[in-house]
Amino acid sequence: MSDEVTNQSPPLTGGNAWRGDPLLVQLAEDFSDPVRKDLDGIGRFVLSAEAQDLARLANTETPKLRTHDRQGRRLDVVDYHPAYHALMRRSVTNGLHSSIWENGAHETGRRHQARAGRFYLTAQLETGHLCPITMTSASLAALMASSKLFREWAPRITTRKYDQAQKPPVEKTGLTLGMGMTEKQGGTDVRANTTRAERAGSGFYRITGHKWFMSAPMSDAFLVLAQAREGLSCFLVPRILGDGNGNGFLFQRLKDKLGNRSNASSEVEFVNTIGEMVGEPGQGVKTIMDMVTLTRLDCAIASSGLMRAGLSEAVNHTRHRQVSGATLIDQPLMQRVLADMALDVAGATALSFRLARSFDEAATNRGEAAFARVMTPVVKYWVCKIAPALLYEAMECLGGNGYVEEMPLARYYREAPVNAIWEGSGNVMALDVLRVLSRAPGLFDDVLASLERDLGPGGSGTTGVLRAALQVASSDEGSARILTEQLALSAAAAELRRMGAGRIADAFIETRLAGQWRGTYGMLDARHDARMIIDTLYPVI
Repeated sequence: MSDEVTNQSPPLTGGNAWRGDPLLVQLAEDFSDPVRKDLDGIGRFVLSAEAQDLARLANTETPKLRTHDRQGRRLDVVDYHPAYHALMRRSVTNGLHSSIWENGAHETGRRHQARAGRFYLTAQLETGHLCPITMTSASLAALMASSKLFREWAPRITTRKYDQAQKPPVEKTGLTLGMGMTEKQGGTDVRANTTRAERAGSGFYRITGHKWFMSAPMSDAFLVLAQAREGLSCFLVPRILGDGNGNGFLFQRLKDKLGNRSNASSEVEFVNTIGEMVGEPGQGVKTIMDMVTLTRLDCAIASSGLMRAGLSEAVNHTRHRQVSGATLIDQPLMQRVLADMALDVAGATALSFRLARSFDEAATNRGEAAFARVMTPVVKYWVCKIAPALLYEAMECLGGNGYVEEMPLARYYREAPVNAIWEGSGNVMALDVLRVLSRAPGLFDDVLASLERDLGPGGSGTTGVLRAALQVASSDEGSARILTEQLALSAAAAELRRMGAGRIADAFIETRLAGQWRGTYGMLDARHDARMIIDTLYPVI
């Protein structure tokens, strides 16, 4: 009968994304039992049929903007499908928006790493809803520049309660925060912003202008850049005022984006919108950069999670699909492609968690502080940039089945570019590396020393190449991407070696650092045991 289905891979549901990921299990070896229990629960959830359907619905039933009610009154409300709210509620309950700011003793010293584990697993399910989660968590870093605002807002942000009601912030059980920086005429060049902020008395300002991209428009408040008398400054702007009236947010439209569809992104006009200044007058960029730094870490973690989810789909498919009488995964060429991809996912994951560790230890360790400052743009650059190509290759492993929207791979693929673009595209990241090089070149000495130590024998050769690249980049801005990628690959290799990844680390080093010609995946040679790499990183459970 034509309705009979044979030779199709089963859905990748019913397992545990945490227990099925040996690299993540190793990265979390020193986590406390409560954190590991959290990871176990999230790992089961993200591979459940229920969760997969929530992710599907949140992206097919996209947000809708209602600018007016039926009588013509301004509403400026975005309606989301219940699936989106269910995902938000789960992630807020898991503390993805707040855990690095809480006083939980079981995460002491590893708050960023523990959160990275939760975030990485959740990204394998659905990343659109993680945009407001990321901004809420990161916004508290900026609010610390104003002790008054931090005291007022932090307790209501860190409640682990999701409240979607359209109410004044003071009446809600939990809050989310967004940010508004980008304008039509400037984009990344926020110093070209024209939005104005004028004193309104009692420490408040009236803000008038526009923002070209403002994601998560139903957030309870936003950190906004605007031109004050002293220069570009940062402001905290609630969406609804204490009396229940709107605060001058006039949403013009929602962006029709390639991916990230579950998350609304808007264009908005501010008309006499009330806000309070955060940080020093004229220091808006400096104030908001602490927030941006945390979002860049999340971009790398989310991209790593997307790649892990996509390659897991490809491995699952090839373990079940028969071609010419043999299982796809038993075909030598397919093995080389999958193993080559697995090396990049492992390197990206290890490097992202390495960056999270530096965030945890920066306050007490000079070398870790140097790593955090130098390597944040490096990690964000490389991890986010390789994700679209890797997810395309995973899609090709499934052939036509991977190219249809019914498969989650299509969503992963559409989602991947946003992390490379958001909070600084590739050139912005590379130029940030050069900025550090010009202002604090000594930081690179600490970073290279740690890489040389972790790489072990032969590490001096790699750091020698990096020192030469640093020398070139100091006088040649156009070489910034070369330096950035070399730093990323070296750091990923060093972390895999430090973790004791053995032949997996060897294969990464020989294929990524040895100068071999590479244009696509599948470039491993017979010296590397491709099947071992696949089965080690993606075990059959």
